[in-house]
Amino acid sequence: MKYLLIVEDVAEAREWLTAIAREAFPEASISTAQTIAGAIAKVDERDWDMALIDLGLPDGSGLDVIRRIRKSAPDTICVVTTVLGEDAHIVAALSAGAQGYLLKGQPSALIQRQLVQLQQGMPALSPTIARRIMEHFQRTGPIDGDTEKLTGRELEVLTLVAKGLRNADAALALGLAETTIATHIKAIYRKLGISTRAEAALHANRLGLT
Repeated sequence: MKYLLIVEDVAEAREWLTAIAREAFPEASISTAQTIAGAIAKVDERDWDMALIDLGLPDGSGLDVIRRIRKSAPDTICVVTTVLGEDAHIVAALSAGAQGYLLKGQPSALIQRQLVQLQQGMPALSPTIARRIMEHFQRTGPIDGDTEKLTGRELEVLTLVAKGLRNADAALALGLAETTIATHIKAIYRKLGISTRAEAALHANRLGLT
């Protein structure tokens, strides 16, 4: 972890998140922004390894920051850090490309651990958020069609992704090239209408693959 950006307008929360980030990534250079405009200016300065983004900012939604980052630096790990736990906010954030959704009410040590997991390629969701997403998906109807959309190999790849394996590790486990794994993941995302590993893990859970 080299560069980490925190987008948060509340001073106390910004300082709290900065302290957590320093514990998780002692070697990282941490920068902060308080608005969408300020965040976008920072995004244009360099590629960030990780960005912690609040949704409720003075000049709009943090989703705009996530979309900008996903467009300009898709390798950046985008993590929502918020007090908003409603279904609409969760689904919108994951759809925009967030790879983690963490509630500020959690203990600092738990958030620190989840940030490290994200860097290692494992999806990170606050427990209450994971439950709400599962409930949301359960209300949206049956999932039988999702299984039919994927090939046997794609189901294998989805299972490994859901377990937190990086592309290189999944390639080793299946005896495939890493580029082949990346191709399968793109196909999985397209077929399931998703865009992040967090969503992939949730779909795998719904399909009984984990």
